[in-house]
Amino acid sequence: MMKVMKFGGSSLADASRIAAVAEIVRAEATGASVVIVLSAMKGVTDTLLAAADLAENADAEFHSLYERVFDTHENAIKTLFADETDVRSGSSAEFTHSGQLMGELTALHHELGDILHGIELVRECSPRSRDLIAGFGERMSCTLMSAYLSFLGEKAVMVDARRVIVTEAEHGAATVRLDKSFERAQAIIHHEQELPIVTGFIAATEDGITTTLGRNGSDYTASLLGAGLHADVIEIWTDVDGVLSADPRYVEDAFVIPTITVEEAMELAYFGADVLHPYTMLPAIELRVPIRIKNTLNPKAPGTLITHEAREEDRRVDTITGIASIGDVALINVEGGGMVGVPGIASRVFSALGSAGVNIIMISQASSEHSICVVCRRHHAQPAIKALERELAHELESRRIGQLELIPNLEIVAVIGACMRGTPGIAGRIFSALGKSKVNILAIAQGSSEMNISFVVEMSARKQVLNVVHSAFFTRSSDGTVHGTPATVVEA
Repeated sequence: MMKVMKFGGSSLADASRIAAVAEIVRAEATGASVVIVLSAMKGVTDTLLAAADLAENADAEFHSLYERVFDTHENAIKTLFADETDVRSGSSAEFTHSGQLMGELTALHHELGDILHGIELVRECSPRSRDLIAGFGERMSCTLMSAYLSFLGEKAVMVDARRVIVTEAEHGAATVRLDKSFERAQAIIHHEQELPIVTGFIAATEDGITTTLGRNGSDYTASLLGAGLHADVIEIWTDVDGVLSADPRYVEDAFVIPTITVEEAMELAYFGADVLHPYTMLPAIELRVPIRIKNTLNPKAPGTLITHEAREEDRRVDTITGIASIGDVALINVEGGGMVGVPGIASRVFSALGSAGVNIIMISQASSEHSICVVCRRHHAQPAIKALERELAHELESRRIGQLELIPNLEIVAVIGACMRGTPGIAGRIFSALGKSKVNILAIAQGSSEMNISFVVEMSARKQVLNVVHSAFFTRSSDGTVHGTPATVVEA
């Protein structure tokens, strides 16, 4: 059994969390060949980037921020290595695990300080410099963890992912060169002989220029290594028990879904289930490596397994997998009799929005071609309206298109499930439940895959809507267990 285990910032928040992760890793390493991928300690990357911004503005406050980063790691070291000689006293300190670790972190601290000072002098932080600064958190956390595991008797070795993950010369979210990265992973990471502790998030060009992998970059690192090393499973360790059937902040009966398909995971992630970002799963998906979501705060929980095909014993009789939502969105309605039968209107609408940098989350169009409505994030609403007014100025002036309608403060709710395909009555069940609860629906969209039914409601109704839909498909028994309820079969 070979697995890649990734631990995020919440799992590395302080010394106690780092110690707990180390115990999880040691337990797994006794029965399997493992590769560990780490994010920065919680909050460190944000602090580093804030320091870069201050340095660019020649604000001396950046000194206190990067000192805070060092202090965070130093405090963790003092706790984790409390039984060793004090790292700041005695000539023998340099020969202790903590002494060597402090020397390595001090060197990283000085390197970071030099870079920030250079930015302060030129008053410019280029994307290249920003990537270099952002990666210090992962370099520090991996240096700390590898030293601590070595102190506990493991053959841990820190692996800088810049030696492994090769990208194009882009910054912020660089494109990975998969074949080259897989080749290096197999040559550099010796998981059968040692315990590799790999930096997440960061990578490098072939010339050694530091790059980063963008949002959820450490998850992407784990996915890349899982694919490149032909792992049996990739484990993403976070602070929740797995993928939930709904947002537990609003739905008290939300429960952990034991098994979901890749397609379901992608849909849930896109619609706000903030466990995995869809893009980060792609390398693992392409090589059919399963992914399991686990909780460092509750390591005995089985978590959620993401596979290409749901196992028959885990199929749900209720046909849906879960409910997700995106809040703080706005709906823009383009409507007019002059649109009917006129080719190119939709193309012009979407071209104008694309040129304005507006990301469209949902689209709905009546078959009469009398109206097109699009849904976007609230902060994109005004730029979208201005772009459409410019593009459709002639049609608006001639009244072929009526005044553009903007409705803010909305919520998209998505009901998702692979087993919805070909099952009659799902949409009826959803909208019947909402109708009985007197919920007004502004727009509806369903793809031909039949895996997702999305609709738009007032954001103020979010909690009510999520609970109504959840209750329509899941019921709580007398022992407190939540069960699916069978879908209604429609007779011909």
